[in-house]
Amino acid sequence: MLPGFSRRTVDAAGVRVHVRVAGEGPPVLLLHGYPQTHLIWHGVAPALVAAGHTVVLTDLRGYGDSDKPPSDADAEHAPYAKRAMARDQLLVMRELGHERFAVAGHDRGGRVAHRLALDHPEAVSALAVLDIVPTRHAFRHADAAFGLGYYHWFFLATGNGIPEHFIGQDPDFWIRTRMGARHHGGTPFDPRAVDEYVRCFSDPAAIHASCEDYRAAAGIDLVHDDEDAAAGRLVDCPVLALWGGHSFVGRHYDVPRIWRDYASDVRGHALPCDHYLPEEAPEETARLLTEFFRER
Repeated sequence: MLPGFSRRTVDAAGVRVHVRVAGEGPPVLLLHGYPQTHLIWHGVAPALVAAGHTVVLTDLRGYGDSDKPPSDADAEHAPYAKRAMARDQLLVMRELGHERFAVAGHDRGGRVAHRLALDHPEAVSALAVLDIVPTRHAFRHADAAFGLGYYHWFFLATGNGIPEHFIGQDPDFWIRTRMGARHHGGTPFDPRAVDEYVRCFSDPAAIHASCEDYRAAAGIDLVHDDEDAAAGRLVDCPVLALWGGHSFVGRHYDVPRIWRDYASDVRGHALPCDHYLPEEAPEETARLLTEFFRER
């Protein structure tokens, strides 16, 4: 599905990260969300290559064909803190020879990208976040609508192996119904990509790791976010926020206004789709990212 992209594994301080690379020119790192892998970018990445970028696609730790570090002994779920996940990506880019680069992240990948820009501002030249508001804002303003629309945040963060048990009974059902419920018009999901998501998510280690991702988000990630807020730290590179006009994010938040509380230079656009912008609206997503990164 990604012709011309080479495949390799990069050791990021002991965590093996699955990587695909193509193109020449200014580097762009693309990060996927839940429950996908790097393949969510299959309709976007080739356009960025054609526009003159070196494009790096990775599977986040815990997802796809990247390592799933153990975390059961860590009460804070720190191995899946966005700080740890962001450092993986920084080390990958350094290993590939890129000291400074642009980054775009969808869903969970957007949260990793946000942390990457905060923790390593010298490395990130531009940040694009797709269909999210900051984790801290989402939790601090959660209401009944959020609880119903984003019930999986609370379900996946539950302890005692509960979500792992239920998802593990039928991961195919979980993936297909979860994605289908958040698709509205636009390009259908490519069955080959969905099959790959199911393959990767059928690994019990991937199910557990993804739950740890959400457990960290409800705990240690908020600690880090609160520390940044108390210190007045903002993302200081240009930020592009994209969201689906039919998504929960698009219907419930003033996305650019919220991001301006977390970054100093923000612009934004709604796209005619639901949550999965790179798959539902690949042409529009590629065009807006190309225009944004061209300016940097």
